Amino acid sequence: MDLALLRTFVTVHRAGSFTRAAALLGLSQPAVTSQIRTLERQLGRPLFLRQARGVTPTTIGDELAHKAAPHLDALVEIAETGLGDDSSLRTLHLAGPPEFTAERALPALTELTGEDGQGFALRASFGNAEEALEGLAAGHHDLAIATVRPRGALLTATPLCDEEHVLVAAPRWADQIGTGAPRRKGALALENVPLVEVHESLPFVSRYWASVFDSRPAAPGTVIVPDLRAVLACAVAGAGLAVLPRYLCGAALKRGELLALHDPAVPPLRTYFLVARTGTLAMPHIARAHEWLLRAAVDWC
Repeated sequence: MDLALLRTFVTVHRAGSFTRAAALLGLSQPAVTSQIRTLERQLGRPLFLRQARGVTPTTIGDELAHKAAPHLDALVEIAETGLGDDSSLRTLHLAGPPEFTAERALPALTELTGEDGQGFALRASFGNAEEALEGLAAGHHDLAIATVRPRGALLTATPLCDEEHVLVAAPRWADQIGTGAPRRKGALALENVPLVEVHESLPFVSRYWASVFDSRPAAPGTVIVPDLRAVLACAVAGAGLAVLPRYLCGAALKRGELLALHDPAVPPLRTYFLVARTGTLAMPHIARAHEWLLRAAVDWC
């Protein structure tokens, strides 16, 4: 069986689409379609069911992917690291959200990069959950940190930690709103305060409002910056209220630069998952980084 055909097949299986697989492989869609048809003729069985949006693997397709994918990943690992060169460092490719990866994961992993005989080189990519998981499935990353649990058996997800979301603002806004006002009046107490967010859709504020106040934000964002660290800086500068992970704003709260506006009985939480391609945890450097992050995350919760 042609390994190139198997590589194309596994990429389609992971991507769920001939179009996405073609982009990941650097091929045209007709070329990918042709290769899959050739493999199906060789096996005498259909591997995918074509649908309006993408493809769904058949039972045979799933079985073949589970058998072939770990071995193909191992061959890629051999090709990248070379043979007979014990002195070369393995490279770990990590993907995840920029703030959490920069503040939590990377400081933990850099403790491993310089260890004699067991260290590895580290490469990080930032992106949202969909981008990180898609890149992981396509083989561009070794580990991904995501806020959604992936479906299917080709990716293995382990809960990493939960982050608590806190409603915060600079002291002048807290004074204007009044102590305990959100507890008494709910979201009405916050209607006239500017919002600082990472996106026009107000993902953090909307999630907090729905969970705590059972409502939606009444106003659009006043300041939109695509990084939670920038949201933190704007909130400290007095731009308005924000919903931030406690790990990110904890120091500003201790220094009094920000104040928590509300203390709900059940604070909103978001779970992070550490995700690997099934079978790749047999590779020592990936397994070691995976274990190290899980151990470090005990102190993050």
